[in-house]
Formats: sequence, structure tokens, C-alpha cells
Amino acid sequence: MTAPTDASRRRRIAVVVTLAVGATLLGASLALHQGNLAFYGLTAGLAATWVIGSFASGPLHLGRSAGQPSGRRPVITPILLGLAASAMFVLGALVVREIEPLRNYTDTVLTHARRGSLPVIFVLTLLNGVAEEVFFRGALFAAISRRHAVAGSTLVYTVATLATGNPMLAFAAATLGVVLGWQRRATGGVLAPILTHVTWSTVMLLALPPLFAN
Repeated sequence: MTAPTDASRRRRIAVVVTLAVGATLLGASLALHQGNLAFYGLTAGLAATWVIGSFASGPLHLGRSAGQPSGRRPVITPILLGLAASAMFVLGALVVREIEPLRNYTDTVLTHARRGSLPVIFVLTLLNGVAEEVFFRGALFAAISRRHAVAGSTLVYTVATLATGNPMLAFAAATLGVVLGWQRRATGGVLAPILTHVTWSTVMLLALPPLFAN
């Protein structure tokens, strides 16, 4: 086995430190009472943590459309994939809302959007979607051996999300993480996962609160 270089050691140290800080901030933000203004600061700090840690770990890449190493950046396909994933989650939400324990876990997250400023929540949601992909499909993905990068990054993403204490968020992270991980592998960069994640987050933020309104 090849010994790790100084660059790979730096990347792994940065990833571990960022994970520890990020998971702590994530858990603290969702533990706040709904409507608490500190939620905005913690969520913004979380996005900053993922981004700063990512760039501290080493170079990141946007990637190219699959099969076109010198071609265009992936844009349309990731957005369409995000819409398809959103449709599947919305259909799943119709089932979840009929199962009281699962409904309660989902409603806990959605209450932050209902009681807070929707424009601010929207901006923070998009920022965190971008930041998570820069870290989990960027820095973390690069820190794991290529053979295990998709599974490893998805597992860590799911475990980090468990810091919220919300199994529905962890399920979403596990499901979406596999799709985003394969996109990262196929394109060689973070742009495709970012676009898919942001598209999915936008639809979830706008579609789920009305479904769980009652």
C-alpha cells in the first residue's frame, strides 16, 4: 500500500476537524426551539465551516460531463436528476405524513421554515446545499480511496446527519448521498452534485410544508 503524502495527510486532517465542528453545529442548530434567531447564525456558520474546511483540505474540481473530459460542464442533467429525486421524495412524503412517528420527525424540521423568515431560510438552505457538496463530495470524497469513495462519503454524510437526532434527515442523506456520490465519480467534480442538491432542496423547501400543513 502506498504511504500517504503530506498533501493527503493534510486533506484527511482538515476533513476530520471539519466533520467534528460541522456535526456539532448541525446538531446544535436543529436542537434550537423553532423561531429562535440563533438558528440563522448557526446555519450560516455551518455552511462556512463546510466551505472553509474544504478549501483548507486542498484543491477541488468542478468536473465535466460524463464521457467528455474536455467538454462542457454538467448543468442540465444534474438539474433534471434533482427534479426526479424531488418527485420521488414528494411521493414518499405522502406516505410519511400518514405515519405519525415519521410525520413528527419531518414536521420538526419543517417548523423552522414555517416560523422563520422564508426568504432567509431559502438562502441558507441553498448555501448549505452548496457547502455540503463542496465538503462531502469534494474534500471528503477526495480523502477516501477511489474504490470506496461513493460508499464511504455516503456513510459519513449519513452519520454526520444523525447528529440532528432525526432519522428522517439521516434517511434523506443516505438516499441522496448515493446519487450525489455517483455523480461525483462520473463527472470528476462537485458541480453536478451541487446542482442536483440545490434543485432537490428548493423543491423540498417549497413542496413539503404544504403537504404537512395539517
